[in-house]
Formats: sequence, structure tokens, C-alpha cells
Amino acid sequence: MIKYGELSTKKANINLFLNQLKKNVLFALKDLDVGIKFDKGRMFITLNQDNFDEVSDKLKNVFGIHEYDVAYKLKEKDFEAIAKVILDLVKDKEFKTFKVLTKRSDKKYPISSMEFSRKIGGVLLKNIDDIKVDVHNPELLVNIEIRIDGVYIYFNSERGIGGYPVGVLGKGLLMLSGGIDSPVAGYLAIKRGVKLEALYFESPPHTSLEAKNKVLELARKLAIYNNDIKVHIINFTEIQQAILQNCPHEYLITIMRRMMYRISEIVARNNRCKVIVNGESIGQVASQTLTSMNVINEVVKIPVIRPVACFDKLEIIDLAKQIDTYETSILPYEDCCTIFVPDHPVINPEFDKAREYEKLIPYEEMIYKAIKNHEVIRVTVNEEKEEFADLL
Repeated sequence: MIKYGELSTKKANINLFLNQLKKNVLFALKDLDVGIKFDKGRMFITLNQDNFDEVSDKLKNVFGIHEYDVAYKLKEKDFEAIAKVILDLVKDKEFKTFKVLTKRSDKKYPISSMEFSRKIGGVLLKNIDDIKVDVHNPELLVNIEIRIDGVYIYFNSERGIGGYPVGVLGKGLLMLSGGIDSPVAGYLAIKRGVKLEALYFESPPHTSLEAKNKVLELARKLAIYNNDIKVHIINFTEIQQAILQNCPHEYLITIMRRMMYRISEIVARNNRCKVIVNGESIGQVASQTLTSMNVINEVVKIPVIRPVACFDKLEIIDLAKQIDTYETSILPYEDCCTIFVPDHPVINPEFDKAREYEKLIPYEEMIYKAIKNHEVIRVTVNEEKEEFADLL
């Protein structure tokens, strides 16, 4: 039994969210023999074999699920029959305190929710020794839902990861580097229902194959939540060398980021992505001051989403550890954003100077070439970690 949480606040368009959630659950459980049905209150997964743990492991990574429970369904609504089943279910459980919580969506049922809970509690106290009711912190919570199609009984619940079903709000393009921040930003965007593709800038021979495979491993970790992820790999060497040779060094990062944004917008539009997503955090580095962001953002018209913009570094690290990207991100393989960092990058760049300096290179021609020749790799959920680990 799946509970929706935030999705339940949706009104006329709730079916849009629930249909996408059903698709995502089916994708997560595609190797298992299950049936799914849903209404505006609950989604039910019927298992055709005893594989509850396997299903639970897969559901814990599906966004849109607030809570899920292993529930036992009774079509018969007779009180005595329900009480007998509950006694059978709890007889092997170890507990000293309990609480019964009843929800009655079938309003025609003759016993109220509070009265039903009281009566079931009385049955348990009468038939099981040395137990008592604790309404605040029970060791065992007995949940009963009396619905139109039957009665559902379940015990302590599992928390889902919440958010919106992936894909319900369209696609975004994640600027994915090998650092700590961008995978966390990607995770947070996915959580809000954005299906991601990723864009990685490599600069061979200055960046290594290990750096590229590090990014693909980060993409694989995001694919766990995203179902799969298409990674666009742009060779940035020619553009980066032209900037290095022709532009003042204090403006290298500013011009480089403006070029990356231009490329990202074109790739995003070509792949029907509605937004660019990146891991910029206000003030963390020179290119992420408000002035720098403003100057860099000037070159694109597509919205740029920065999910970790107001997080501090320790908060980002904590979340990276939670989603298992941190240890990969700190592997010592540099990407093109870190290799050519000048000693004193400008933190308050000027619009006019950025426009003037980038005119010193034929960037439109180089951007066209980089996009035309770029590589695409699809990373799927089923790819084993070892495929990339061997290359790192």
C-alpha cells in the first residue's frame, strides 16, 4: 500500500501525477510479477509471490511515495473475522505496548473509526498477556483501513523519499561535473519531478579517461532515481585553449562559463529540456558570486535552476553522503573547470568586458563543431557499479 503525501494536495490534475507514479513504480518493478491499481487516496501493488523485501528495496528510490506498507487485505468486513485475522498476525510479534489506529473511508460501515479501534484494542488486551495501550509511543502500531473494496491491515510503516514522480514536470539538462555539488543538485531536481539528461565537458588531454568515467559513475547513481540518464559529452578542449590564449586570465572562468552556458542551452533545446540545472552555490567560488552569476547567465534565455544555491558546503556534503555520491565525487580526477583556474579570478566581472573579450575568439564556429561531434552515452539503472569502478 502506497501513500502519496504531498501528491494528495493536488486537485484537478492529481491523475496526471498518479499515472506518472504508476509508470515509475512499474519501471522500478519491471522484473517482478506484480499488479498495480490506484485511486486518489492510495496505490496498491499486488504481489504474486512472497518478495516483499525485494519490492521494498526498489520502492525506497521512487520519488512521489510518502510511505509504503505491507498490507493484508480482507474482502470480508465482519468485525469478528477482522479481529481473528489481527490476532493471528500479531501473535508472533514481540511487543509490550500497542496502539490501534482505524481509518474508515467507507462511511457506510456501521462502526465508527474510534469505536472500531477501541473494540480491536479490547480484543488484543483480552487475548494477549502482559500488554497495554500506549497512544503516544507504542512498540506496535496496528493500522486498519476500512475501504469500499475491503479491509486493509498493516503495522509499522516504511518512509518513502517523497517529492514528485520523475518526469511529471518535463525534462531538464544537468551540467554534471565530477564535483560534489552538481550530483546533489541533480538529485534535488529529480525529486521535484524533473526527468534529467546530463551534460559533461571534457578537455582531453588535460582531463583524463578516469575523470570521464568518474562522471559516468555519478550519472549511474543518479539513474537509480531517474530510471536512466542520457549523458552528453562535449569536447571542450579547442574552446578552452582559445580562451586561455586570447582572453585576460582573470576572466578565464567567466568566459569559459559563458561558453558552457551557450552550449548547454543548445543541447537542452535540441533534446526538449525545459531548464538547465547546475550545482552553483552562492559565493562558493569566484564564478558563483551574484555578480558573476548575472554576467554568466546573460548569454542564455532558458531558465537556469540552482537547487543548492542557498546550501552551505557542509549541507551539500551531508546530502551527497546520503545519496552515495560523495565518495565518487572526491576521487582525485580533475575536470576542465578546475584545471585552468587562474590564481586571481575576477569576482565582480563586468558585462562589457566579458562581451569584448569573448569577441577575440570565433566561439560560434567552435560551439557548433563541439555540439555536432559530441558523444552520447545512456547510463541505465541496471548497470553494475563495477563496470565504471574498474576504470576509476
